[in-house]
Amino acid sequence: MTRKPHKWSIGVIVPAQNEEATMKRCIESIIAAADHSGLGNSLWIVVVADACTDGTARIARRELGTFGRVLECNVRSAGSARKLGVEAVLEHFRGVDAHSIWLANTDADTSVPVDWIDIHLAFADDGVTGVAGIVRLNADGCLKAHEIYSATYHIRSDGTHTHVHGANIAVRADAYLDVGGWRDLALSEDHCLWGRLRSRGWRVSSPARSVVLTSARLFGRARGGFADTLEMQINASYAGP
Repeated sequence: MTRKPHKWSIGVIVPAQNEEATMKRCIESIIAAADHSGLGNSLWIVVVADACTDGTARIARRELGTFGRVLECNVRSAGSARKLGVEAVLEHFRGVDAHSIWLANTDADTSVPVDWIDIHLAFADDGVTGVAGIVRLNADGCLKAHEIYSATYHIRSDGTHTHVHGANIAVRADAYLDVGGWRDLALSEDHCLWGRLRSRGWRVSSPARSVVLTSARLFGRARGGFADTLEMQINASYAGP
């Protein structure tokens, strides 16, 4: 995809809790997407290692190199971790107009395609201030999870959808600041932010062509998150009518 020129500063925030097995793949995919967009020199990734007891932070520092930094904290909250990450991005881009900072979010058990940033910025160049994409499940995990996902994860005929995932959501920095940013929520922080963007009248889009690949595991780090949703649907399917 060829975008019309616009000078964007790209911040990518990645909360992580004991994700040493997937951290390398996640960071590599983000850097590849930035390189593909031609904006690798305008990229800053912040990995927020929240209450990690494994090698997540060490691996992240090694893989980030000069493309970002690792924050270690013990907030045990996806919303709080994401908020800390955004603060670090905005500090890095101090002096840059918030209108030109794109805050993209994903998760440490997720990898993004090479056109991830291109797709987001095509919308941003058109004046969209928030993008909520979709997730697909990678090949690992439970077969039943894939079956439930296929049966329940719906896309509208016009190519949009109703899903909101922290693993694939982005917002322009001025809109983010206007609505008060991430809230200190352990779960559903993504829906909370998206709802406030919409209620404040910011122009947002939910394109199904913005896709990331995430874990199909049934035991997520955040109780009540996407993994738990899959597990509950599976349990309901086994229980029958």
